[in-house]
Amino acid sequence: MEGLRLLPRRAQDFGSAGYWERFFRERGERAFEWYGEWEELREPLGRYLRPRDSILVVGCGNSELSEQLYDEGYQSIINVDISERVIKQMGERSAHLRPKMSYLVMDVLQMDFPDGHFQVVLDKGTLDALLTDGEGAALARAEQMFAEIVRVLQFGGRYLCVSLAQAHVLKAAMEYFSKEGWMIRIHQASGKEAAASEGKFVLPVFVYVMTKIKKVPGSASSILELCADKHDKPIRFSALEHLIEAVTERQHYALLRSQLNKNPGVGNVCLELCCKDTGQARYTLHVVHCPTLKLSRNNRFAIFIIPQGRETEWLFGTEEGRKQLAVSAGFRRLVTVALHRDQHYEGMGAIQAELSEKVMELAPPGLQAQQQVPFLSVGGDIGVRTIQHRDVSSLSGEYVIEDVKGEDARYFRRLVFLSNRNVVQSEARLSSRASCKGNKKPKKKKKATSSDPVKPAAEPTSLSIDKSYLCCAHHRAMVAGLCLLKNPEQLPEAPIRVLVIGLGGGSLPLFIHDYFLQCTVDVVEIDPAILEVATRWFGFSTGDRLKVHIADGLVYVSSQAAEVPSSYDAIMFDVDSKDSALGMSCPPPAFVEKPFLQKVRALLKTEGIFILNLVCRDARLRDTVLAALKETFPLLYVRRIEGEVNEILFCQQQSRHKLPPGELRESAQILEKALRQPGCAWDSTYILADMLEAVQLA
Repeated sequence: MEGLRLLPRRAQDFGSAGYWERFFRERGERAFEWYGEWEELREPLGRYLRPRDSILVVGCGNSELSEQLYDEGYQSIINVDISERVIKQMGERSAHLRPKMSYLVMDVLQMDFPDGHFQVVLDKGTLDALLTDGEGAALARAEQMFAEIVRVLQFGGRYLCVSLAQAHVLKAAMEYFSKEGWMIRIHQASGKEAAASEGKFVLPVFVYVMTKIKKVPGSASSILELCADKHDKPIRFSALEHLIEAVTERQHYALLRSQLNKNPGVGNVCLELCCKDTGQARYTLHVVHCPTLKLSRNNRFAIFIIPQGRETEWLFGTEEGRKQLAVSAGFRRLVTVALHRDQHYEGMGAIQAELSEKVMELAPPGLQAQQQVPFLSVGGDIGVRTIQHRDVSSLSGEYVIEDVKGEDARYFRRLVFLSNRNVVQSEARLSSRASCKGNKKPKKKKKATSSDPVKPAAEPTSLSIDKSYLCCAHHRAMVAGLCLLKNPEQLPEAPIRVLVIGLGGGSLPLFIHDYFLQCTVDVVEIDPAILEVATRWFGFSTGDRLKVHIADGLVYVSSQAAEVPSSYDAIMFDVDSKDSALGMSCPPPAFVEKPFLQKVRALLKTEGIFILNLVCRDARLRDTVLAALKETFPLLYVRRIEGEVNEILFCQQQSRHKLPPGELRESAQILEKALRQPGCAWDSTYILADMLEAVQLA
């Protein structure tokens, strides 16, 4: 408990000579090593020290660092400290052994040395002790210290500051010296944390290297670099905030490692590893624990590489899925690794070599150093991801169109908004066969069925969109829900009208158009860029029975309800919210407010159906939405999509049409049988009617 007794009552006391007198009196002659000894700091400090340098050590305390430097051949050293006791003690200790080294009582805020007297100013923990917070008095003291260091250093001289890089300390130092035009480079000291035996720290130790160069008026910003590993070249940053962010990421990583070691069962741990050259995110890691598994020592830890493009699947993209994956793999701690788009990966071997050292730091305590840790994947494959197109929408932001290889070597095309890069906005399967288009029969040479395997394609763009396949489970449920309309066996030939709010890739309205042969579909999409995406990349096209209205869905429904009420047999909402801060990502909240829902009801025919794709993680908000729906529509069915947040709500105006959930599936089977038109492709890899098997009355 000695470390606790020696701490000051107030942080401001770190700048007091009286505090340090008491500290060293109670400490005695035992050295107090803030942030490690010379051996731990040799690599970063040694790069910037030369035997002939004139070195000033500020706030030397009773650290042995200066003595160790002297013994290494750096003998032109002057040490200063505010404590008379420690200066006397250290001077007496080195008087005979190190005659060229001197110790002086001096305040670093006001030093007696002439201008430009030193090539190096070395600071190990002094700035951290002085700058107790980022507020007025402490910040003024730090800037006074910086000004003295600037004054006593020669041009070309280096200020070497060993620090924990606490946020306010890092910000103050970086901002001051970047404004001075100095070159700034930050090293992480051997990737090790500060000694727990002294200061109880778990943060990594950093060395700021600030080099004094002449400031050129009107010149570009300072050179800003980070050396995260002694074997790597420095990473250069264009802006100071990016350098600070990179240091903060290193600190978060160290804290995470400490958390894992102290509490091996901690859940939902996620971090990103960045590219050393660009600083861009390259890997996303999730640490999964299965503490109840009874396993051998050899099955304690493994790394699972998620194939490119499959990181959004339930098994890999959700906490529950990853836990199931860990149990299936049979490892108590599993680190899943997702590969980022816009990054190039040579193969599994290269990824393993790149990750081995860093990921091993996440291993459970007690794992033998020589133990072989397995790298797992799906069939040893890292997957295929090809960016086909990238653009920016003024309404939806930056987006990409990418082709990825999924299960069974099938390829899928996806639309992803980079503002929410972990969510697939739209998806379509690629195939080498055609699907039906209206009443047209495919040419005879197109005899392949949906169950035929799709061979891996070297160029996925050579394949076409498979319009018979609904990738999204919630789209299957929405189509199956049309069986709630009267006479489902007659629906494929019935002249019904359907309104779809939200186009996406267009697979939902296109499927309805192609398989409900007399159906007229109106689609409302607010973003004209999405219509272009659907047309160019997802095989969407308009026609006499399929029209797209570029408009705000709220405005369109309101105007149509007033002008032509009771117009639609079915209204479907499949529209996302652009505000990621909300607890509900689909639809935007205004679409489920009671006054607007009443307009939806007015636009719907009496025996029609309103189908809503709801994605809501906020339980209270979900309850509010359900309450508004039940007040507007007396009959409400709910179908939760297994493994997803989505749930589909089927709303009708007349409760006399109520069917038991079991009969709903039978009705959907009748509809599905009727939709299988002769000569028109039909995908048999899933049963559409199954989407109503778990429907419940709300």
